[in-house]
Amino acid sequence: MLLGLTTALVATVCFGFGAVFQARGARSAPRADRVRAGLLAALARSWQFLIGTLVDIVGFVLSIVALRSLPLFLVQAVTNASLAVTALAAVWLLGARLHRNDIAGILAVVVGLTLLALGSGKEGRNHAPDAFHWALLATTAVMLLATLVLVRRNGAAAAAGLGLLAGVGFGVTSLAVRVMDASSLVAILTDPATYALAVGGLGGYLAYALALQRGTVTAATAAGTVAETFGPALVGVAALGDAARPGFEWCALTGFAVAVGGTFLLSRFGELEGQSAELSRPHPGAEAEPAVPPR
Repeated sequence: MLLGLTTALVATVCFGFGAVFQARGARSAPRADRVRAGLLAALARSWQFLIGTLVDIVGFVLSIVALRSLPLFLVQAVTNASLAVTALAAVWLLGARLHRNDIAGILAVVVGLTLLALGSGKEGRNHAPDAFHWALLATTAVMLLATLVLVRRNGAAAAAGLGLLAGVGFGVTSLAVRVMDASSLVAILTDPATYALAVGGLGGYLAYALALQRGTVTAATAAGTVAETFGPALVGVAALGDAARPGFEWCALTGFAVAVGGTFLLSRFGELEGQSAELSRPHPGAEAEPAVPPR
């Protein structure tokens, strides 16, 4: 359990720092009204988005270790606490300032994760029926179709919807990592969960980038947190046998609720003030760019 918890915490740091660079890169790219190769090319030309993506990949690799050795509800709560890291990284890298709610959110995340770690038991099963694997792949297909529809919309509702879809994609990747048959190369290539992992991850990143272009971090992140945290946690308990330590159910449940509540408080971190101040000064011959929210 110690190895899994350590890798989950390090992955959280990677996700937190990666979010700052990804958000800045997404906002610097031309705004997209539909899914097209040009959007991906524009993001690929942004060094900030590429750095954020590379750091995220490192975090994802580390999270695989955690997902294979800890209950899903613990891993999801820890990794989604990356907003606390994002807030601190924004203070350090972008000169943003923390407000009272932000500090309360960070403290809530720390307290919640501590209680959750104390109350978490052993992980459940690492296998599931074939129907479960196919259901994961089908979920990613629905997520991609819904993204194609919402990408034509504007406003906070569209940002929330795309953030929710991103959370679904990332949640599917967590479940796919947990149940994927890694006994051999042939097993990996013939497992629908493998393709659900790839499609869910890439589709989630695409939906998240589009959400960042349409609304504040509150709209994009809060909805995604619900899908990415609660969805896999409930599936892990109901279908894979995850459970808290006997007699410590109250501790795990309280910790989960407090940690997620802190994440919601931090989702209001909103515009990075240091970046907003910098971008609010117009350059000669150019209009000021919009402020960049963290993930």
